[in-house]
Amino acid sequence: MGADFEQKKEEKTKQIEEIIRKYLPEEKDEYQKTLLEAMNYSMLAGGKRIRPMMALETYQMFGGEGKIIEPFLAGLEMIHTYSLVHDDLPAMDNDEYRRGRKTTHIAYGHAMGILAGDGLLNYAFETMMKAEDYLKDVSKEEAFLLLKRIFDAIRLIASKSGIYGMVGGQAVDVESTEKGEALTLEKIGFIYRLKTSALIEASMAAGAILAGAELEDVKKIESVAEKVGMAFQIQDDILDVTSTKEILGKDICQDEKNHKVTYVTIKGLEDAKRVVEQISKEAISTLQSCNGRNEFLEQLINWLIHREK
Repeated sequence: MGADFEQKKEEKTKQIEEIIRKYLPEEKDEYQKTLLEAMNYSMLAGGKRIRPMMALETYQMFGGEGKIIEPFLAGLEMIHTYSLVHDDLPAMDNDEYRRGRKTTHIAYGHAMGILAGDGLLNYAFETMMKAEDYLKDVSKEEAFLLLKRIFDAIRLIASKSGIYGMVGGQAVDVESTEKGEALTLEKIGFIYRLKTSALIEASMAAGAILAGAELEDVKKIESVAEKVGMAFQIQDDILDVTSTKEILGKDICQDEKNHKVTYVTIKGLEDAKRVVEQISKEAISTLQSCNGRNEFLEQLINWLIHREK
């Protein structure tokens, strides 16, 4: 992909990191200070910041300007991070390491790990509502239009991250694992679309909505994101089998340890790799059919899907 892409990605990650830090809760000397520390510990554990980056790049692709997107970048990462904090808990995947360091429940205890996740989810929506602060210097007509976009974006994010999206997918995944169910490819696809694709869909579609993209293009972006999420999750399954703890930054072979049935389990490694290639090409093709172009976003999708960690 080249050094130029890597440099741009590093610069954009740094930019998003600075935005996220602006919206983190202050660790004041209050009774709930430990909770705030645990939330920030989770948020500042590194990571690729992919969801806010995809939101920002999609926003810019459709001509979005200004800082109205910034609270959404922070909020989306908070939702993603809370899901990881809860996913690492003993009742879920029981992971001790995430992004190369101790998971939140290991560092702060199981109860505080649960509460840190709860706090991040609630604070995400508090944060996204702060987008209204950027409407003070615009006309009433423009403010009304932007408020409608903010409302639509938050409603979409709430839906995609909730029981009909990410949480719903995780619930089906957990229940199927506990029952030792022999999953079909159809059910695995359902889990992946909700558990992984949904929040990527929310990120990209929210960027498009806030920029004022046409409904047809918003629908196309959701389709792109669904494909990206599917390919991302299958690649995650592949890495769980082929990577190392040092490269991945977390424990490997967790799916086998937790008796999880994945795409790789059913179809094998080589077929999984072929499917990732096919889906990624479809995603890029749909993206290029939109009324806008963002070469970096196309490169980002390719990198994300074919990543090594």
